[in-house]
Amino acid sequence: MDIIHRARLLCAVVCFGMFICASCLDEFGDSTAVYIVTLKEPPPTTHYYGQLRQNTTSFRLGASGGLSIHKPRNISRKHRRYRSYIARVHDSLLKKVLKGEKYLKLYSYHFLINGFAVLVTEEQANKLSKRKEVANVVMDFSVRTATTHTPQFLGLPQGAWSQDGGFESAGAGIVIGFVDTGIDPSHPSFADDLSDKPFPVPPHFSGICEVTPDFPSGSCNRKLVGARHFAASAITRGIFNASQDYASPFDGDGHGTHTASIAAGNHGIPVLVAGHHFGNASGMAPRSHIAVYKALYKSFGGFAADVVAAVDQAAQDGVDIISLSITPNRRPPGIATFFNPIDMALLSAVKAGIFVVQAAGNTGPAPKSMSSFSPWIFTVGAASHDRSYANSISLGNNVTIPGVGLAPGTYNGTKYKLIAAIHALNNGTNVSADMYVGECQDSSNYDQDLIQGNLLICSYSIRFVLGLSTVKQALQTAKNLSAAGVIFYMDSFVIGFRLNPIPMKMPGIIISSPEDSKMLLQYYNSSLEVDGLTKRISKFGAVASICGGLKANYSSSAPQIMYYSARGPDPEDSSLDDSDIMKPNLVAPGNSIWAAWSSVATDSIEFLGESFAMMSGTSMAAPHIAGLASLVKQKYSSLSPSAIASALSTTASLYDKTGGPIMAQRAYVNPEQNQSPATPFDMGSGFVNATAALDPGLIFDSSYDDYMSFLCGINGSSPVVFNYTGQNCGLYNSSISGADLNLPSVTIAKLNQSRVVQRTVTNLAGPEIYNVGWSAPYGISLKVSPTQFTIDSGKKQELTIFLNATMNSSVASFGRIGLFGSAGHIINIPVSVILKISYNNTTN
Repeated sequence: MDIIHRARLLCAVVCFGMFICASCLDEFGDSTAVYIVTLKEPPPTTHYYGQLRQNTTSFRLGASGGLSIHKPRNISRKHRRYRSYIARVHDSLLKKVLKGEKYLKLYSYHFLINGFAVLVTEEQANKLSKRKEVANVVMDFSVRTATTHTPQFLGLPQGAWSQDGGFESAGAGIVIGFVDTGIDPSHPSFADDLSDKPFPVPPHFSGICEVTPDFPSGSCNRKLVGARHFAASAITRGIFNASQDYASPFDGDGHGTHTASIAAGNHGIPVLVAGHHFGNASGMAPRSHIAVYKALYKSFGGFAADVVAAVDQAAQDGVDIISLSITPNRRPPGIATFFNPIDMALLSAVKAGIFVVQAAGNTGPAPKSMSSFSPWIFTVGAASHDRSYANSISLGNNVTIPGVGLAPGTYNGTKYKLIAAIHALNNGTNVSADMYVGECQDSSNYDQDLIQGNLLICSYSIRFVLGLSTVKQALQTAKNLSAAGVIFYMDSFVIGFRLNPIPMKMPGIIISSPEDSKMLLQYYNSSLEVDGLTKRISKFGAVASICGGLKANYSSSAPQIMYYSARGPDPEDSSLDDSDIMKPNLVAPGNSIWAAWSSVATDSIEFLGESFAMMSGTSMAAPHIAGLASLVKQKYSSLSPSAIASALSTTASLYDKTGGPIMAQRAYVNPEQNQSPATPFDMGSGFVNATAALDPGLIFDSSYDDYMSFLCGINGSSPVVFNYTGQNCGLYNSSISGADLNLPSVTIAKLNQSRVVQRTVTNLAGPEIYNVGWSAPYGISLKVSPTQFTIDSGKKQELTIFLNATMNSSVASFGRIGLFGSAGHIINIPVSVILKISYNNTTN
């Protein structure tokens, strides 16, 4: 949606600036645009202290910089008052500067920046920029819609991209390696001739491009700089089908093409699906280079041996980042989950300076469902973004039923007669002969005279889930019979199955709830008239119109943690003992993501032959982080992988667009009705803030030797470490636990009375004074020393964290430590404690 259309919707409610009307945008004229206005006064750190509070306690910054504990208060009410206060400040400034003039304020920003978005003329924008209170006025580039939509949702056009030349420079010189199902090299998302700017292959990259009949010479270019495939393990097992799985880097599945374009697809690629235009696509780092290491295949998945080979080759080739939207099928056996071939190969990649991103897995929302385990891997969970597509039908009895389907609506809201497929059979077909005839898969089964010009009702059964029946074939049936549209009702045996919006060229909808489907069928059946003698239907009385699902809707409750996103705590071993490592590290957009699709991809039959597809999963979240990490790497070329991880983690957002806490879906069935505030085991450090990650202030750094000391600290691990690394644990003077790694988080699986942990921060910015604040997990007393420190550029500061159990509990509780810099840097450190064993406080 362009900014003018969005503004029209907002104007229908209220127009700011001394007047209110229903069509005020018409008075603005075409010379207006949205501008992001940032004020010089940073958001007060006292406000941020309030945001860090848990519902169990509130705290106040004392004179010494420590925290005084107070009784619980209504935090949400206070937070709303603060937002309202900031909004009034912004409104007051606008009224002063634009006295009596027309304007429309869209948002007030109050969390990481103090500013607002406003629809004004260029002349008005110039007036604002001259005010002493204003730091910056930047035109909002979101008029150029991006199909993943996440570049806008993450603020890239006016934020991270704008810091170094815009999208045409974002990620330049960085190579992202994808271990996935390959790539379709012909897709325009991977072309190298869309810009006049020089686009050289980075000199540090030495990969090659395989040439096969499926991947001919010229498939690689300056954008797609390397491509190989790895299938030796699969071939050895005798399950590799060269014609179906493609013995080449070519993507016959679609997944790899999708993930690569999310991270680094070209900017501004038109998205046409089923004849409908859904905007323009862009990756997170559209100027980064792509190297493909195909190790997964449509017909059988993949094997660790092939994945390890792919990772090894990527490291040799000189990639800067490795993105894996893959997870093991089962929890690794042995003394610890960290000791598995893939994780250990990735440890070597990290040793070589490569930042490694992995999807958390789609096995949520159960606790300990994590499928990415190790502290050297940046594990990403999936969250929603604010754009979605919804469809609905309006019945003749004035009942509206929601559903899905990227489809046009019926003409001008006209209601058409409903005809169920099982009631429109020709004389040669009956239900007893074909129990699946209601799925509309063969047009020869039906009486065209009955269906023509009407809405055809089809059953969506478990066969659609299994791929035995398809929506595409049912739509072809409806077209052959000249139906006005198609309505699918969900079979009652398909329980808890959630659909992505499916593209349809004709009016159509899938009612995704069995309960809503029963409502449709009840209305339909009650409207039938049956001849008493012949028992045949004499009149079809039900009518309906399809509203259509091509228009995007925008929600203010985003992001939310998706029900399928795998959760912590991180399982340390096959016995599901808890690790002292926080997982996931972060969440990123992963639900309903538009991105490139392979021309022959069969992973989703509904997108067969399309050049873009909408997919959901942590597979889609991980490449978002891979692309954003390349922006951090581009700015700070010498940062270690753990420092990049720190920059992304400590700057993460804890709040949704409304300023309320990020919510986590807790159930597979009806997830929207089963939510509660997200914890670090749901979202890690929070939701990625791309722009803030480029200026993190302080970072937490860990080395390969630190990870080795951690592995050697696991009981009985010495021989396993030697087998994987060839190194003797005796070479390391001391071993450490996961809680002692210098991570931007603190997780303690078992707090036996008390514990002291230390963290060391390094300053990437200029000299700064930091105040330290914290909120303790429930049942824990927490203290951090020092409570204030001054740190010069490039220098280090050690923090000592004291934890004491004040009660016995096996329920996980959570807190946060905040470091608040005088130059505006804010560092978030989540604290998680699971089992708590206190001193014996019983009395006689």
